Amino acid sequence: MRVRDAMTHGIIGVRDTASLAEAVETMLRAGISALCVFDERKALVGILSEGDLLRRGELGTEKRRPRWLESLLSGGRLAHAYAHEHGRTAAEVMTREVVTIDEDAPLSEAVDAMIRRRVKRLPVVRGGSVIGVVSRSDLLKRLYVELRRDAEPRSDVEICAAIQAEIESRGWAPRASIRVSAKNGEVSLEGAIADERLREGLRVIAENIPGVKSVRDRLAWVEPNSGMLLSAEDEPRE
Repeated sequence: MRVRDAMTHGIIGVRDTASLAEAVETMLRAGISALCVFDERKALVGILSEGDLLRRGELGTEKRRPRWLESLLSGGRLAHAYAHEHGRTAAEVMTREVVTIDEDAPLSEAVDAMIRRRVKRLPVVRGGSVIGVVSRSDLLKRLYVELRRDAEPRSDVEICAAIQAEIESRGWAPRASIRVSAKNGEVSLEGAIADERLREGLRVIAENIPGVKSVRDRLAWVEPNSGMLLSAEDEPRE
């Protein structure tokens, strides 16, 4: 899946010279948690988000530091923090280090960037121009669509073949000791596993195959110290 398949098209932004009050009003009216900030050439120069507005002098929430600590910090660092907490324009408060992503990039790259940079959204670019945003909420919306997608009916034979193929493709799955059967979409997993954690992974493999209605766990666990086979609870999972 590509970024373009999950992103929100269109940009809501302000000029870097906009007052902070104007920027906040724009965010509130649009019901969004961040704005793109552009310069006079319409180039993206920053992001103004809710996170940039948590520490504010007007709210009495600016960061408090002990006097002894302030004496150890450089004047430049303290001045920068003061400007961020008391600035009156978008440019003074925004985050300047902006990470963008191309619309044709794999969606996994966007997720990697969000996690690595600890951000909730990425501006999406096409040919150097910003055309939209992909955010965590966009990912949730796309996930919901995929989870609700109706699958084409499959026969029991096709279901078993799909489960077996997925097991074969996973290096952690015990291919030789697992038997899969299905009747009217109800899958049974039988065999032996050497690690209890494999049980959940194998069950989820089966649950994710289209056409599966329930999974019955009949896997036995080989106790590593004694070598005894311990049966699983034989309960169907709907």
